[in-house]
Parts: sequence; structure tokens; C-alpha cells
Amino acid sequence: QVQLVESGGGLVQSGGSLTLICSVSGGPFTVYAMGWYRQRPGEQYESVAVAFSDGSTVESLKGRFNFFFDNVKNTVTLQMNNMKPEDSATYLCHLDDRDYGRVYWGKGTLVTVRS
Repeated sequence: QVQLVESGGGLVQSGGSLTLICSVSGGPFTVYAMGWYRQRPGEQYESVAVAFSDGSTVESLKGRFNFFFDNVKNTVTLQMNNMKPEDSATYLCHLDDRDYGRVYWGKGTLVTVRS
């Protein structure tokens, strides 16, 4: 059974930094895409950063957020800098495994930015 394990959420002051890490446990799996989404209360999921198996990435907050995909360890890291109150959300790790026809979500980690 494949599970996504997230860590690193919490409370931070405006302008501060947090780092989120997601790793994969179990298997088998393959990675077509892996990354981070976030969901603010009452809103839909928003893509934050995603890496694809061809090496490309799509990052919506590049500049303040740094995103890393380790394709050997199958981990994704999101370094969030100069954080703002509007970054407060539940951040969820996502894995799209098209070879096995499955999509996995982590349980989510709460990030709160105080002004």
C-alpha cells in the first residue's frame, strides 16, 4: 500500500519560513507527477508546485517558494520563504501514478501564517 507522508507544517509569523517534506512509503508505484497542492478554507485545491517524470516542473509561487524533487528518494520538498497570511492553508502532497492508474494524496499538513 502506498502512502504519502508529509511533515513540516505549523505556525509561523508573517515574513518567516517553513519547509514541507513529503516522502512515499510502500509500493509498488511509479511517478508521473508529484508535488504540493494547498487548500484554503472554503476554497478549491490550488496547485503550488509539481514535478513531472520528464524533469519539468510547474511552480505557481516560484520566487518565494523553492521546490525540489528527488527522483531517487521520491521526495518533494517545498521551502516557503517570506510567508504571508494568505499562504495559510492545508498543504497536501500529491502523487500521480499513471502506470498503475492511481492518484495518491497525503493527509495534509496545516500551515498558519500570523500577521
